[in-house]
Amino acid sequence: MTVLALLTAGVLVLVGALHVLWTFSPWPLRTREEFARRVVDVPPEKLPSAGLTLAVAVLLGVAAYLVAGRAGLVGVPGPAWLTVAGTAGVAAVFLLRGAGGLAVSSRKSTEFARLDLRFYSPLCLALATSCAVIAFGA
Repeated sequence: MTVLALLTAGVLVLVGALHVLWTFSPWPLRTREEFARRVVDVPPEKLPSAGLTLAVAVLLGVAAYLVAGRAGLVGVPGPAWLTVAGTAGVAAVFLLRGAGGLAVSSRKSTEFARLDLRFYSPLCLALATSCAVIAFGA
């Protein structure tokens, strides 16, 4: 369980760090236009604001903390059920994102949809699975 929690929390932190980076840069892509098309599937003027992107980064950090706390890797204040409920909530959010992404992107032929089907949604489903295992198996 410890290895799974470390891996899951690590992935959540890395994805959160990417969101922080994306408030300043379209890396690893060259332009905001390319980023908007490939990563978010919106026109550049409809990209999420820096504040919203940072909020997602913070939530991913909280998710990593809950996962690590549920596995006993870090201390978490409050009752034990809080980490179970929090980690299960994280699992539910990633399950909805992953399943929703597969359902919506399977009906589109955009570059984002291709990437969503190949990478983004499967990653979300893997995170959902690992968070559920950690929530109910630790």
